[in-house]
Amino acid sequence: MALGKDEGQMDLQAIVDDIASMMAPRLGEGRVADYIPELANIDPRQFGLAVTTVDGQTFHSGDATTAFSVQSISKVFMLTLALGKAGESIWKRVGREPSGSAFNSIVQLEHEHGIPRNPFINAGAIVITDMVLAGHKPREAIGEFLRFIRFLADDESITIDEKVARSEQATGFRNFALANFMRSFGNLEHPADLVLGTYFHQCALAMSCVQLSRAGLFLANRGTNPLTGFSVVSPKRARRINALMLTCGHYDGSGDFAYHVGLPGKSGVGGGILAIAPGKASIAVWSPGLNKVGNSALGSEALEMLAIRTGWSVFGN
Repeated sequence: MALGKDEGQMDLQAIVDDIASMMAPRLGEGRVADYIPELANIDPRQFGLAVTTVDGQTFHSGDATTAFSVQSISKVFMLTLALGKAGESIWKRVGREPSGSAFNSIVQLEHEHGIPRNPFINAGAIVITDMVLAGHKPREAIGEFLRFIRFLADDESITIDEKVARSEQATGFRNFALANFMRSFGNLEHPADLVLGTYFHQCALAMSCVQLSRAGLFLANRGTNPLTGFSVVSPKRARRINALMLTCGHYDGSGDFAYHVGLPGKSGVGGGILAIAPGKASIAVWSPGLNKVGNSALGSEALEMLAIRTGWSVFGN
């Protein structure tokens, strides 16, 4: 179904529908993130794809209106919040380089004295959450984050899944280790349990592909959301966030994603991926089964198909 009335040069609805139909026989491929109990219960035989263009139209197919746990995709939005609060000073506490390691690795932190490699691995995102928490109680910071997401998507119905947040809190031992390790180096200003309480709720944000594609649209439109007309970040900041998504958005699979898809993107272990075609569109795809590096197996392939069909790769056709 298309929301809007554009006949354009390219039939995006036909492309989206065709990709969804090609994925249909493969539903269930990959492995759900079973180390988070609530995510282990998700039916893997689901696939959704939504494309929202900079002229405000949304094209979607499959399970694109079904809410899912965005998990690490939320790190893009929390980074945007932190940049708005602290500006470029945040880079004193977190780097901007690809990790080449698993998303929850503790090894690099030891070598780099508690400074995470980038804001999209778990350690880096925990530091970013610590920054946003400054001057707030955890519940206030969570509320601020949720209001920001609703503002970006222009949708008051978006919620945080408390069951997922509690499930992560009960099993997030590696994240507690990362947080305490960084606190030992002085790179976490609040107690680990307060920071992680906020972080787990952030990751438990529940959105559909349609909502997510709209929330990310400011990154495709030089920092301004064309749906509302509100400026979210400067064009320069939008460009830099996109650059980080391209180089660091898929953990140790970032290079492979850039090679095959050629778009800035951020994945989450809930099976979602947000991808940005600068000047063109914001794209969200979801299929719960993950590949060996923790990214949606079918979602990654669907985005490669979309990039080829549309010619939207930042590296050209």
